Amino acid sequence: MIYLDNAATTPVKDEVLKSMLPYFKEVYSNPSAVYSFAGKAGIAVENARRSVAELIGARADEIYFTSGGSESDNWAIKSVAETMSSSGRGKHIITSSIEHHAVLNTCRYLETKGYEVTYIGVDKDGIVSVGEIASAIRSDTVLISVMTANNEVGTIEPIEEIGELAHSRGIVFHTDAVQSYGHIPLYVNEMNIDMLSASAHKFGGPKGVGFLYVKRDVKIHSFIHGGAQERGRRAGTYNVPGIVGMGKASELCAVSMSDDIKKEIKLREHLIDRVLSEIEGVYVNGARQKRLPGNINFYIENVEGQSLLILLDQKGICVSSGSACTSGSLDPSHVLKAMGQNDERARGSVRITLSSDTTLEQIDYVADELKRIVNQLRAK
Repeated sequence: MIYLDNAATTPVKDEVLKSMLPYFKEVYSNPSAVYSFAGKAGIAVENARRSVAELIGARADEIYFTSGGSESDNWAIKSVAETMSSSGRGKHIITSSIEHHAVLNTCRYLETKGYEVTYIGVDKDGIVSVGEIASAIRSDTVLISVMTANNEVGTIEPIEEIGELAHSRGIVFHTDAVQSYGHIPLYVNEMNIDMLSASAHKFGGPKGVGFLYVKRDVKIHSFIHGGAQERGRRAGTYNVPGIVGMGKASELCAVSMSDDIKKEIKLREHLIDRVLSEIEGVYVNGARQKRLPGNINFYIENVEGQSLLILLDQKGICVSSGSACTSGSLDPSHVLKAMGQNDERARGSVRITLSSDTTLEQIDYVADELKRIVNQLRAK
């Protein structure tokens, strides 16, 4: 099997799994208890919190553990909205039209509760205009939420500039960094980020655990009510093995990120060059350069995307047509539609996402099979 759907999820790294195992059977204590056995688990949780924070230049006490990116997005957006509206600041939110559904559907939910949301469009490469966001700001705008990089086409957004704009107007800035954390350098203070969401399974950690970074001076409501975990802001027994694994995955990313970026870009460009030169009627969706290192999104003329995926799967190649969270939906990609593509192009696109484990031999095999299968489908 050649796995090239790393934007959907990544395999747990060997070192990560090894770090987690003791916390299932040996150090199985609840870190919230008072006896010394519990303290061992508590120390492991706090060590992981520091590792997660260090990768983005944050303080450990600004990291709150969650069940993953969707919870983190929900918590950030709903809590800021509720906190600001209850204080009389306003009920207007700005986001982009290409956000993950964890953001879009949260905003749509808030619209049913009397909040107003402005959805900013993007250009043909999927890039949000800072100028359009500036024009959309109102006196009652309380939150701007724009993803760091898109999960389908990999386009990296001008986050630092958007954050600077938000701060100049006294507005909280949140970014969904689920696709970016651990893959590209992120520094919350330098990039003017107030809140950031991430999920462990996107960077070599386990599923079911993530975090929300909240800058110390940002006031938000609790999301899950119950016990006093996470300094009273997020109740629930700690997923100690998951948290430990996420901390270890963060440490590994800190060491390997620079080399991983170089390798993935080299492989990405090799595949793009081969496909564009050897198969007619193929185009790259999204920015060619300003994109995540391991992301490729092709539009292939006169080929139906789902048929292509099935035939590639028969050759042991795992790729996708977009977000795994919308798998099975017959609707064309909302991201490609927002970029100005018609339904045919949106349905004829395929996403290929690499990892540091991907090899040149695998890339060449994929290019060969893609060429053969496209010719086969077009001949029908």
